[in-house]
Amino acid sequence: MSTTKTQASLESSVVQAGARPGPAYAVVGLALLLGLAWLARFLADGVPVWLEDTALAGVAKSVEYPVYAIALGLLGNLALSLAGVRDRLAAAFRTELFIKLGLVLLGATINFASIAKAGGPGILQAVLLISLVFGFTWWLGGKLGVDDKLRALLASAVSICGVSAAISAAGAVQAKKEQLAYAASLVIIFALPSIFILPPLAEALNLTPAVAGAWIGGNIDTTAAVTASAAIAGDEVLQVAAIVKSSQNVLIGVVAFLLTLYFAFKVERKGPGAAAAPKVGELWTRFPKFVLGFVLASLVATLYIANVGSDAAAPDIAVLKSLSTIFFIIAFTSIGLEFRVSGIREAGWRPLAVFGSAAVFNLIAGLALASLLFANVEL
Repeated sequence: MSTTKTQASLESSVVQAGARPGPAYAVVGLALLLGLAWLARFLADGVPVWLEDTALAGVAKSVEYPVYAIALGLLGNLALSLAGVRDRLAAAFRTELFIKLGLVLLGATINFASIAKAGGPGILQAVLLISLVFGFTWWLGGKLGVDDKLRALLASAVSICGVSAAISAAGAVQAKKEQLAYAASLVIIFALPSIFILPPLAEALNLTPAVAGAWIGGNIDTTAAVTASAAIAGDEVLQVAAIVKSSQNVLIGVVAFLLTLYFAFKVERKGPGAAAAPKVGELWTRFPKFVLGFVLASLVATLYIANVGSDAAAPDIAVLKSLSTIFFIIAFTSIGLEFRVSGIREAGWRPLAVFGSAAVFNLIAGLALASLLFANVEL
């Protein structure tokens, strides 16, 4: 290396070291993040009340906290970027940490016994629908030349449960934050209209409550949006939709494990200079361990409910649910704050085409499976 290059490299290192933000910036960033998250929760709770007697009441009740959180995060991102301080505060924007904590706590609210009440149809639909939609999305993404890591996120998000599944997949395949933000944005964009479209469609198709619930629960990507949409359709629809979505959520760990194996043994061993086959220790290091916490929390909650009874356990489960929601709100706000437009520009139009096509495929396949498996289910 020449003297000039060496000197330039040293100067660059000095500049980077000098520009490294101190802990004070992290504290300010965390305070900003928590403030925006609190505002998102305030709006999610307040807007439906403020607009209760207006023509927008139905819309206000259906817009869930992820929308407010991501929107406020994006606005904060823009303001901080214009002020030139976003990168200095970025150390506090720990999307992965907050959403992992939220997912583990969410596991404690998913009771395997409740899932079993739906019998075989709910679990069978979850397995079949995830396999079909994931496979279709992965295939189409490959045909359109989408990056393997990004198409893993898209396939997981559209086939399982949106942002939560994308987070799990991101840990398994070591995806970029920009790719995760892109996938999360697509989930929200497609989930919002689904809230209002599926209930009238189910009514127009004359679906039974069980079939309608299975269709809504198996197609809308986020649990919050599933709840909002199914609630519009009725209590019986909501009951089945929640069980079907819970069945899908439980399979996050299975998909994350399979993605870890696939990327470690195949994707990262392609081309010249590819890495050697990973050892068991490396697989364990890469595996998103919070998924185990999710499953363990669910099992513990199931045993606890079985011992004390559902009525006695309800207040405790409600506390855990609230804590999970708080961490999710912080995480979604952080997604907005971490988002970079360069990630979308780099991805181009192909991921959008893949996700949109997969969403349509999911609607068709989900309706077929729900009609077949839940035709004789009576509530």
